[in-house]
Amino acid sequence: MVTAGGDGSIRLWDITLNDHPIRVWKEHTREVYGVHWSNVNKILFCSASWDGSVRIWNPERPHSLKAIPAHQNCIYQALFSPHEADVIASCASDGQAKIFDLRAPTALQYPAPAMTIQAHSGEVLTLDWNKWQPYIIATGGTDRMIRVWDCRMVKNPSSTTIQPAATCTKELMGHEYAVRKVQWGNFSPDKLASASYDMSFRIWSTNVPPGAPSLQAIYDKHTEFVVSCAWSLNDATLIASSSWDCRTHIWRAPL
Repeated sequence: MVTAGGDGSIRLWDITLNDHPIRVWKEHTREVYGVHWSNVNKILFCSASWDGSVRIWNPERPHSLKAIPAHQNCIYQALFSPHEADVIASCASDGQAKIFDLRAPTALQYPAPAMTIQAHSGEVLTLDWNKWQPYIIATGGTDRMIRVWDCRMVKNPSSTTIQPAATCTKELMGHEYAVRKVQWGNFSPDKLASASYDMSFRIWSTNVPPGAPSLQAIYDKHTEFVVSCAWSLNDATLIASSSWDCRTHIWRAPL
């Protein structure tokens, strides 16, 4: 298991041992906000830090394999694609989501972004890859919006855009404060869950008839910020939420 620390460290643990981490890395210069194992190349994981970098790691190596200066500001999340072993998406306080292809040839020691998306008017706190549709991502931010992006539908670059950007195919509005977490369902390509500082988490469908609401359910039993939600890997209707109220709730979602 890998954990991220506010002191800039990353620690690797063997859960069969009780005392100390089996490895500690200290390459980030600010808080490490998250880590993510690749589901395709399972030996690798990435880290996202407030120092503006994404780093790629192999737990057998004493140093990171690659450091990517992905953003100029705090990075809140970096995720390997569940479909492509060498593709990573990141989001940050600059309002952008970026996609990197580690295979791309470059004269630098790190890849340039393959795509930059000006995703939100405020900070982008969260993103997630769709598990069924390889080029679809969702983002959530401090502007209270959730947006769904199709990275195949490329705009013509404008004078203010260096890289092509994905097309927004859906905007989901309803949260009253910042969206802290989004996660696509594991059993359906259109189901999306979101957690917010408005003390609720919500379930949406991105595939509804014209005029029908995308919002499927609201769960508002927490008494503090809801900071995370996660779908069950085994049950299509089961979802968990966690909050600053020190509670984790398990819910049944509508089909």
